[in-house]
Amino acid sequence: MSLTGKHVVLGVTGGIAAYKACDLCSRLRKAGAEVRVIMTKNACQFVAPLTFETLANYPVVCDTFARPETWEVEHIALAKWADLFAIAPATANIMAKLACGIADDMLSTTLLAARCPVLMAPAMNTGMWENPATQTNAASLRARGIRFVGPDDGHLACGDSGAGRMSEPADILAAAEKILSAKRDMAGLRVLVNAGPTRERIDPVRYISNFSSGKMGYAIAEAAAERGADVTLVSGPVNLAVPYGVKTAVSVSSTEELYQAMLEKFSQADIIVLSAAPADFTPVHVAEEKIKKQGNGMLTLVLRENPDIAAALGAQKMPGQILVGFAAETENTVENARAKLAKKNLDMIAANDVMMPGAGFDVDTNIVTFITKDGMEALPMMQKSQVAEALLDRALALRLR
Repeated sequence: MSLTGKHVVLGVTGGIAAYKACDLCSRLRKAGAEVRVIMTKNACQFVAPLTFETLANYPVVCDTFARPETWEVEHIALAKWADLFAIAPATANIMAKLACGIADDMLSTTLLAARCPVLMAPAMNTGMWENPATQTNAASLRARGIRFVGPDDGHLACGDSGAGRMSEPADILAAAEKILSAKRDMAGLRVLVNAGPTRERIDPVRYISNFSSGKMGYAIAEAAAERGADVTLVSGPVNLAVPYGVKTAVSVSSTEELYQAMLEKFSQADIIVLSAAPADFTPVHVAEEKIKKQGNGMLTLVLRENPDIAAALGAQKMPGQILVGFAAETENTVENARAKLAKKNLDMIAANDVMMPGAGFDVDTNIVTFITKDGMEALPMMQKSQVAEALLDRALALRLR
């Protein structure tokens, strides 16, 4: 993908992974981008500024008070110049500074003034990455729209193995390309997405649920927001941050709550994607107190069917609305998905066999087959973010028919 004409400020902080930033700088240049490098003083202990000056063909900025070659307030000028600000490696220190709004060197000062997208590639010891303070800072930055790539699991320079290894330069470049080439083809459209599992209470401490992580639905919501849509996300209980750009987020627990929320929001949406995994059944009676063992080794639960959300929305679908469903199957995937498409009046269904490696719950990849009334298209295993883009491309095409 060409980045010709794009301006990237590359921030390099003090970690051993700074050597990988040299490769990233080279890759950005080869992709056509202009690159300006800001290094912290600690970063200069790992890689000489001359290395980046040679790769970027621009002087490296390190000192806030150095006299610039042209008369301008340099940290403001760089912040205005940048189309993307990439921090690689991003130490726990720079993450904490940005989370708290601290600006005490050239890099943190320029970051605070930047209005362009910011991409962080964390690199640190596993203990530092998993520390609650770092995780709180990361969550705060994500909530403000900072994008993250990694960290990856692997062998670390300190000898430990675990999360904290900086992502490979090729992966960081791919993330940068995605940000800089984001489509805005959904501007003006209202997209309604549901995601995650539901929980059906048995007693005050127990519930029936499933293994859905919500990752697929959240990826779809994030992709739609990046493409300019006005996104509403209705989510069951998950351990995911609401994607940046999502206008409205509604939290639900039970299938009945999900059903009511979707009915309320449905008429206002142009494209509706049903990626949640609602429980099909719920207990007829919910015990008021914790159910104790009876001593006979058995417990009988009487269940009734929950409302069918897809069928209810399909029956109310208005001209111009596009309704997309998911079919998570364990057998006869295509046949079952085709039946669901017709029965529930869907425009498209994404079918996946959750028994296949890489296509089940709580993983970052998926293997789907898109099925419409006119045909089907099987995709190879992809990251869920890629599946999300493909799904939205096809939903837009259906809407334009």
